Amino acid sequence: MAEDQMNGQTGPIEPEDYENFLEDYSHFAPPAADEVLQGTVLSVTGKDVIIDFGYKSEGIAPLEQFLGPNGEVQVQPGDVVDVMIDHGERPEGYVALSHTRAARLRVWDTLEKAYQEQLVVSGHVLGRVKGGLAVDVGVRAFMPGSQADPRPVHNLDGFIGQDIPVKIIKLNRRRGNVVVSRKLAVEEEINARKGATLEHLSEGAVVTGVVKNLTDYGAFIDLGGIDGLLHVTDMSYGRVGHPSEVVHVGDEISVKVLKFDRGRERVSLGLKQLEPDPWETVTERYPAHHRVIGRVVNVTDYGAFVELEAGVEGLIHISEMTWSRRMKHPSKVVKPGDQVEAVVLEVHPRERRISLGLKQLEPNPWTTIDSRYSVGSVVEGRVRNMTDFGAFVEIEEGIDGLVHVSDLSWTKRVKHPSEVLKKGQIVQAVILNIDSAGHRLSLGIKQLQPDAWETYFQHHQVGDIVHGRVCRLASFGAFVDLAEGVEGLCHFSEVPGYSGRRSEEPPVSVGQEADFKIIKMSEAEKKIGLSLRAVADDEEKTRLEDYQRQAAAATTTIEEVMSLKDRDAE
Repeated sequence: MAEDQMNGQTGPIEPEDYENFLEDYSHFAPPAADEVLQGTVLSVTGKDVIIDFGYKSEGIAPLEQFLGPNGEVQVQPGDVVDVMIDHGERPEGYVALSHTRAARLRVWDTLEKAYQEQLVVSGHVLGRVKGGLAVDVGVRAFMPGSQADPRPVHNLDGFIGQDIPVKIIKLNRRRGNVVVSRKLAVEEEINARKGATLEHLSEGAVVTGVVKNLTDYGAFIDLGGIDGLLHVTDMSYGRVGHPSEVVHVGDEISVKVLKFDRGRERVSLGLKQLEPDPWETVTERYPAHHRVIGRVVNVTDYGAFVELEAGVEGLIHISEMTWSRRMKHPSKVVKPGDQVEAVVLEVHPRERRISLGLKQLEPNPWTTIDSRYSVGSVVEGRVRNMTDFGAFVEIEEGIDGLVHVSDLSWTKRVKHPSEVLKKGQIVQAVILNIDSAGHRLSLGIKQLQPDAWETYFQHHQVGDIVHGRVCRLASFGAFVDLAEGVEGLCHFSEVPGYSGRRSEEPPVSVGQEADFKIIKMSEAEKKIGLSLRAVADDEEKTRLEDYQRQAAAATTTIEEVMSLKDRDAE
């Protein structure tokens, strides 16, 4: 009957009604010790928070337990909060509650679960402490410096004030000690991201990543747990001095996977590969003999590189800068940053090369040289350069002629042109040959004067007696100076008294002067044969003839005397 009366019913209580009955009156049972209860905020006063926690009386908790770091109130009517019965002084008509104790107890429960299941929790870095950092994870925890990051961190101050993910690596609830690690939490996140990234990574794929670090040779891109290298040569088809000219740390960029070594987890990335290669259509845009305008980006000893467009550069070789050969260095004509006009000479798309020319903008002086000069004419120019075989003389801008060492003097044996000429000297010369197709001009300086040999042959003949001086000796004879630039050879066999034995001293000496008889002459070979013996023979013959003439004259005189005597005797 009691049961019927309590339910306001006249019949027996059904099982489901009994459960509802217990639920309706369970709030009259006292809460267990250290039990965390959930209550609903009814109102917020100047000092307290009124909370309905499900029992006969409403509860009250100090407002200070619901203030934020900056003193702001963090609850409002209708919020559900954790509380515990505070067995201290009971305010009149209310049950004393503690939100702080409930929150601390709830935190420890959460931390214990996270520790046992190795879950990641959020923490707020409070500041530096000896050996590491203090981290708020609901309670004050310690994070050793070695657990701050997977990589060594030399300055922990950068973490202060940050919210970071951590894992609990040690927990002692009784002592209130908690040790956490950001390193383990980050590694877990990285490994999770890496696994997802590796599943979808393949060569040729276009992926998105964040620029993580820059070096002189490229940039490392975080693709999600795995880093890829974007080499500086794969950033742009144009010239890139440093990766910072294209990307910056923190940039989110799309890149193409060029190579992927899954075993070594190495990824090579490309940025320029997302754009068409300008060299594929370069022949269409820069046909041969076409005039182009570009910017000089680099000057070397052998030429200048000109950027025609991003990723396309051409080379003006030093030989294509001017028709003159006196060019010493390309920097005399162009410098980096100059805008120049040039002519396309050759295009090689496969080798990614374009040959350009500057001198082709001006007429080639060699094409009209035949009409302006003739063989035998005398020209004037400046000695521009000298080599072992001759001297180059510039007779006009772009036209150099070569004076071979053999064409410097009729008389001197010139071993190097510096014996006769000086660099920068103004000289006259005779044009010996013109090769306009080969851009060659032969000049002669000795041809300005008559040939000494030719003159000598005109005034002498075989049989003449000439005076000369021995200038040098050979094993077979002596060379004799006959005139300026003219030499003759007196073989030792043509020297009186020479036996021909090798041990014998030469019959003549250098510097000796004597009369020689010309016994041979070859104008074509410029050779003159001399003889001392012939001179001696001639002298002997002359003496004999003189003696004979004198003897004949004496005989005639005797005969005349005898004839006179005979006439007198008669």
